[in-house]
Amino acid sequence: MVDEMAALHSNGTWDLVVLPFGKSIVGCRWVYAVKVGPDGQVDRLKARLVAKGYTQVYGSDYGDTFSPIANIASVRLLLSMAAMCSWPLYQLDIKNVFLHGDLAEEVYMEQPPSFVAQGESGLMCRLHRSLYGLKQSPRAWFGRLSSVVQEFGMLRSTADHSVFYHHNSLGQCIYLVVYVDDIVIIGNDQDGIQKLKQHLFTHFQTKDLGKLKYFLGIEIAQSSSGVVLSQRKYVLDILEETGMLDCKPVDTPMDPNVKLVPGQGEPLGDPGRYRRLVGKLNYLTITRPNISFPVSVVSQFLQSPCDSHWDAVIRILQYIKSTPGQGVLYENRGHTQVVGYTDADWAGSPTDRRSTLGYCVFIGGNLISWKSKKQDVVARSSTEAEYRAMALATCELIWLRHLLRELRFGKDEQMKLICDNQAALHIASNPVFHERTKHIEVDCHFIREKIASGCVATSFVNSNDQLADIFTKSLRGPRIKYICNKLGAYDVYAPA
Repeated sequence: MVDEMAALHSNGTWDLVVLPFGKSIVGCRWVYAVKVGPDGQVDRLKARLVAKGYTQVYGSDYGDTFSPIANIASVRLLLSMAAMCSWPLYQLDIKNVFLHGDLAEEVYMEQPPSFVAQGESGLMCRLHRSLYGLKQSPRAWFGRLSSVVQEFGMLRSTADHSVFYHHNSLGQCIYLVVYVDDIVIIGNDQDGIQKLKQHLFTHFQTKDLGKLKYFLGIEIAQSSSGVVLSQRKYVLDILEETGMLDCKPVDTPMDPNVKLVPGQGEPLGDPGRYRRLVGKLNYLTITRPNISFPVSVVSQFLQSPCDSHWDAVIRILQYIKSTPGQGVLYENRGHTQVVGYTDADWAGSPTDRRSTLGYCVFIGGNLISWKSKKQDVVARSSTEAEYRAMALATCELIWLRHLLRELRFGKDEQMKLICDNQAALHIASNPVFHERTKHIEVDCHFIREKIASGCVATSFVNSNDQLADIFTKSLRGPRIKYICNKLGAYDVYAPA
C-alpha cells in the first residue's frame, strides 16, 4: 500500500483541494492481489487503489470510454512471424498503467482509506491522472501510450490499433503489440529495439521482463525449430478448481451421438458456476482450436443450464485432461501463403435448425485464426449455409491481408479459400442468380468481387481433407487426432 501511494504521489495523480459547489465525489477502496508465475510460485503481493467508478455519471464525470485491445489473431500472427524469421521475442511490463493517462474531465475523489493527509481530512483529491476503476481510465492510458510510441517514429496499424510498426532504410523492422499493460516487441532491428525500450523507460515505470515466456496466461516456448503456444498452467488450474485432476481422460471433447437442447434435465442449482467454467474454457480456445466447437455449443445454454449441459462441460474437462500441455506450433515452412478452409454443418441445431459455420486461416502453413459460430439465420439449403461461411472467412482473409501489407511481411500473392461444397464454389465463380441465391445476393456480390479482382481464389477439397470440419460438428477420436495434427497441434510436454 505504501509503494502504491508513493507511485501515485510521484506521478502527480492528484492535488488536495476544497470540493467546489455542485461537484460530485467518487469514492475509492483498496484491492489486494497475489501475483503468481507460470510455475505456480508466488511472484509478489500487490495492493491497488481503485476508484469506485460505478458512481460516475455519463456526460458530467466521463465521456467516451472505448479503448482498443489487441486482436488475439494479431498476437498469433506476430509470434508466427518471429518463428518464421527466427526473431527474438521481448516482453515489457509497465507498472501502474492507468496512472499514466491524462484526464480531460474534472473528477474529484475522496482521500484513500488509511492515508488521509494529517490535518486535511476535509479536502478532496482533484484528479489530474487517470486511476484504476474510473470509466475513462483505459481510453486515457491507451491515448498516452499511443502518443509516446508514435513519438519514437512508429506507425499505428489501421487493421489493429494495438499493433505498431517501424521500418528503417536498411529494411529492418520493429513490431510492438500492446494488451493493456503487457507489451511484446519483435523484429530484426536490435539497436532500434534497445532505443525503443529506453524511450519507454523515460516515459513510464517499465520492467524489462527479458525474453517472452508468459503472456496473458499463455506460455510461449521459443527454440531454433519454432515457437509453441500453450496454456498448461491454465488447464491444470481449471482441473484443480473443479476437482477433475484425477478424472479419467476421454479421446473426444463431445459425444458425437448427443445433441444438446434447452431444458434437457434438471436445472442447475448454481448456474453461476457453469457460466464461470464455460467462460474459462472459452479463453482456453486461444491455443486449443480442437475444443472451439464444443465450447461454442455449451455457451448457448448460459441463461438456464441443466445437468445435461453440465455433463457436456465435464466431458470437455476430461478431454483436455488427456493432453493439458497441448498447444499450437509455429515454424518456418518456407512460404508465406494465406490459405483459408471453410465449412458449415447445415441445420445442425435440433432446436432452431440453424447451421454452424467454421473456418480456419493459415499463413505460411501456421494456424493464425479460427472460428466456430452458429449462424444468425436459418439457411434454406446446405449451399446457402456454406456460402455464408465462405463470406465470413473471406472477411477474415481480407483483414489479415490488410495487416500483412502494413507490416510488409510476405509476398503480396493471391489468397486461397478452400471449401468442400461444389455448388457454393460454382455460385462464387459464375454470374448466375436464381431462386437459391436471391436472398444471399449481398454475400454473392461480395465474394465474386474478391474473386474477380484476383484477391481470393477458391478451390475444392474432399470432405476427408476438410480441416474446418472440426469447427462445425462433433467428430470421432481418430478424426480429431488427424485434423489436430494438420492444424499444427503440438504438446511440448509430451514424453519424447
